[in-house]
Amino acid sequence: MIVGLIVACEALFWVLLLGGLAARYLLRRRRLSAVVLLMVPVLDAVLLAVIAAHLLSGGTADASHGLGALYLGFTVAYGHTIVGWADARFAHRFAGGPPPERPPKRGAAKLRHEAVGWARGTLACLLSAAALGGLILLVGDAERTEALRHSFAPLGIFMFWNTVIAVWGAAEAVMSPGASGGEGAGEAAPEGGGAWRR
Repeated sequence: MIVGLIVACEALFWVLLLGGLAARYLLRRRRLSAVVLLMVPVLDAVLLAVIAAHLLSGGTADASHGLGALYLGFTVAYGHTIVGWADARFAHRFAGGPPPERPPKRGAAKLRHEAVGWARGTLACLLSAAALGGLILLVGDAERTEALRHSFAPLGIFMFWNTVIAVWGAAEAVMSPGASGGEGAGEAAPEGGGAWRR
C-alpha cells in the first residue's frame, strides 16, 4: 500500500507541476497556476499522515514505510529546485524568457554551486532522518519500528557520495584553468526561474 502511495505521489507531483506551469504560461492564468503549485506540498503531508496513521493503528513498519520517510525528505529538499528547473524551461519556451543557464564549470561560481548542492543533499538527509525519528517516537514500540531504524543506513551512504561528489567538484573548480580569474562567475545557474517565477 505504501509503495503504491509513493508512486501515486510522484505521479501527481509531475501532474501538478506541469499543470501549474501550463496554466501560467499557456493559459496565462497566474492565480490558477499558484493554486495548483501550492498543492504540491500537500502530497508530502498526505504521505506522512497515511504512514503515521497506519503505524498508529497497530501496523508494523516494513521497508516501504522507511522508503516513504526517505521520499518525503528528498522531495521537500529538492522539490523547489525541480520546480525552478521546469519553470525556467517553460518560461524560455512559452514566454520569451532567457535560455536556462548551464551550471558553472570553474571558479568561485562553481564552488558556490557545489556547496549549494552538498547543502541540499544534507538537508534531504536531515529531513528524512527527522521523519524516521519522529515516526519511531510517535509509535513508541521498538519491535514494530525496527524497519524504520534500518532506513537510516541509506542516508549515511548517500551523504558519503554526496560529500565525495561535492569535494571532487570543488577540486575541479580550484584546479581548472582560469579559476582564479573568476571566469565562471557569470555562468552560475539560477535558483528557480529568477524573475520568471514572479
